[in-house]
Amino acid sequence: MEFLINLLQYPFMQRALICGIAISFCAALIGVILVLKRYSMIGHGLGEVAFASLSLALVLNLPQMYVAIPIVIIASFIILIISQKQGESGDITIALVSAGALAFGVIITGLTSGFNIDVYNYMFGSILTMSTTDVIISVVLSILLVVAYVFFYNRLFMITYDEKYAKVCGINVTFYQFLIALFTALVVVIGMRMMGTLLISSLIVFPAIIARKITHSFKGMAVMSVIISILCFLFGLVISSLLNLPTGASIVMVYIGVLLFSSIWAKVVKA
Repeated sequence: MEFLINLLQYPFMQRALICGIAISFCAALIGVILVLKRYSMIGHGLGEVAFASLSLALVLNLPQMYVAIPIVIIASFIILIISQKQGESGDITIALVSAGALAFGVIITGLTSGFNIDVYNYMFGSILTMSTTDVIISVVLSILLVVAYVFFYNRLFMITYDEKYAKVCGINVTFYQFLIALFTALVVVIGMRMMGTLLISSLIVFPAIIARKITHSFKGMAVMSVIISILCFLFGLVISSLLNLPTGASIVMVYIGVLLFSSIWAKVVKA
């Protein structure tokens, strides 16, 4: 903790900490819904779509975020529509979209300037390069997601566990599914600056999976997932700073350690 406090003397670390906590918070909340609905790999798929959009932005010399956000949002909607209309499972749809997007991104990058420092930063994450704009966007996204969770909690709960029953109750399931897809896309695009496009899915999946081993209620999972996500981010940030390791990879290793511990703990408690 003392080491973390000393790091906060630097403005870039202050921005990294605020962005990291905000993104971890958002990813944990949206991850609970995605994991329970068996869309846990959507973060990975959209991460590769984000990589393709970033490659396109670099080729066209356009602002990366302005290009990535609409493309990733559209991709999340496409995944949702195909899964619903064609009857394909979520994982198959995500695999098809992500593979195509990754191939497109690699081809575009290979035909132009190659893998420069900007591409690497987005692929593997560079939390220390977070700007003031990233801080504002992350905080605003967190506020919007909390408001949506509070106001639509009962509807989100019903849609997550039983869509057919939700439709019978008169809930506009399609609207809330697209709302979930929108928030997921925004979390992926903003979070890829911290975790990288290759690891952003871990920020969505791990907290929810760990929380599910500890508690079985929807509300309990949401609260526990947020706590786990923020704590793992802080530990990962400290470890990466102490050992001079990539932040995204350090956070993932902390997640794996907590997951193993929670799995053992769950078996001991049941025994």
